Amino acid sequence: MKKHTPYSDFIQQVPHLGNEFEDDFFLNDYLRTYMPAQTLAEIKPDLKRFGGRVGRDFLVWAREAEVNEPTLTQFDAWGNRVDEITLADGWIQLERVAAEDGLVAIAYEREQKEYSRLYQFVKLYMYTASSAIYTCPLAMTDGAARLIEIFGDKFLKGEPFDGLTSRDPKKFKTSGQWMTERTGGSDVARSMTFAYPDGEHYELKGHKWFTSAITADMAFTLASTEQPQEGKRASLSVFHLPIRNPDGKLNGIVVEALKDKLGTRALPTAQLELTGAKARLVGEKGKGVKTISTLFNITRIYNTVSAISYMRRAYALPKAYATQREAFGKNIGKHVLYEKSLKKLEITYQSNLILGLFLTRLLGKEECNLASETEQSLLRLLTPVAKLYTAKQAIKSASECIEMFGGMGYLEDSGIPSILRDTQTLSIWEGTTNVLSLDMLRAAEKENGLNAFAVYSKELMKQNYPASLTDFHTRISIKLNTFFGFVSSAKSAEDMVASSRDVAFYLAELTIALLWLDFLRLHPKKEEYTQTLNYWLTYKMSDASLNEAEVLGFVKTETIKS
Repeated sequence: MKKHTPYSDFIQQVPHLGNEFEDDFFLNDYLRTYMPAQTLAEIKPDLKRFGGRVGRDFLVWAREAEVNEPTLTQFDAWGNRVDEITLADGWIQLERVAAEDGLVAIAYEREQKEYSRLYQFVKLYMYTASSAIYTCPLAMTDGAARLIEIFGDKFLKGEPFDGLTSRDPKKFKTSGQWMTERTGGSDVARSMTFAYPDGEHYELKGHKWFTSAITADMAFTLASTEQPQEGKRASLSVFHLPIRNPDGKLNGIVVEALKDKLGTRALPTAQLELTGAKARLVGEKGKGVKTISTLFNITRIYNTVSAISYMRRAYALPKAYATQREAFGKNIGKHVLYEKSLKKLEITYQSNLILGLFLTRLLGKEECNLASETEQSLLRLLTPVAKLYTAKQAIKSASECIEMFGGMGYLEDSGIPSILRDTQTLSIWEGTTNVLSLDMLRAAEKENGLNAFAVYSKELMKQNYPASLTDFHTRISIKLNTFFGFVSSAKSAEDMVASSRDVAFYLAELTIALLWLDFLRLHPKKEEYTQTLNYWLTYKMSDASLNEAEVLGFVKTETIKS
């Protein structure tokens, strides 16, 4: 009888996440270092409970939402225009949890005072990578709440604000931020949406090319109250508009299409025509860009923390896989090259987390009127810098994560490719890398940002450091001198524009080095992280990167004015 070669019945064990709070040792070390012990003790049970759900039911809902993408029905069977968008149940469940867990509310309840933002963003950091990026509507909702808090009238500070900051899923409201038009993305002054007076309110007419919250309850948008004159850029104002009327019908809105995107597939992104949407002016007429910047300063920090959430996930999954996959006679985690790749992913998420959480601490202090003038300027400078830097790092980490799973990482039904597809939007949404580099220059000039960074770094370097950190202190001092020397040597505004992207990346990495130094000074287990700072200074930061524009010959460019 012919013998058959036995087939393999091997089934690879699926890597599972544990408790994303308890397993994140660096996050715990960070909170013990920078949050008062009593405050941490109060919120820790909630963080532990929430961290346990992140890798379980949240992921199930997210996967269901990604598989069952939103659909648009423009007409009913009788030919009536309805523009109804159907959402997956998983998406609805993720919204419910966001409300119940106070993912917006925590910031405005301020029960932890200036640490409320840190508490809130730690939960968002765990939530994002398991949310099918529901963090996007949450970001705009949070930004809208802050906009109302500063510029809102009595009406907006009533039911709209209460809805945006509610923990009750039945009362919770979300908001959109509608800025992008066909005429330009970040160049909002080319807006062709116009606001026509209608009694005490306005009617808005025009197009919005990307709107990532058409299923929200309200939106804040830019429009011009004046027709454009030849050679003159539009003077914009901010408007609040309910997306639906009291009868449930859309408020002068036609949904032309849902966008077919590379990633964020569970998120309905629409192309709209405003045909007379009823709206109310927010803030001062003609000061729209300045007013709405309050909103996107919040959304850019969300973008930063979301990027870091994906970096953490890109580390956590290969780490779990390392003990479950065997190759060449042993677990892959025991192969030195896999171990090295895993360590680099770990250093990346930790180093970016130290930057992102620093921003949330500054934001919390500012909102509680505890931030110094230097800290406020530093927040304005570092917000675009952190956003652009973390977005780029998230894409790299996501790509490496896929490769570490081999062929399995390339299969859509493994859920792993969505990490790369979704992170790609983070370098585009709320401003591309180039646009944010120019925003950094504006913050340096208008907000005295670089002087604030100089004051902050000088004070930090004056602290008492143990002898074990002397070498790091010296090396960072040299890099600070290199940075300020380069900036001061710029011959013209055009040269600074040409180098702005390089300066932004170097500033991000320099800030991270400073924050690591401060962390090591304060943390009782500092020996665990000294190798990380050494790696950062030795391999991550290159002084030559500041001169990239000059080497490439890009020394002449038109200065882009705000």
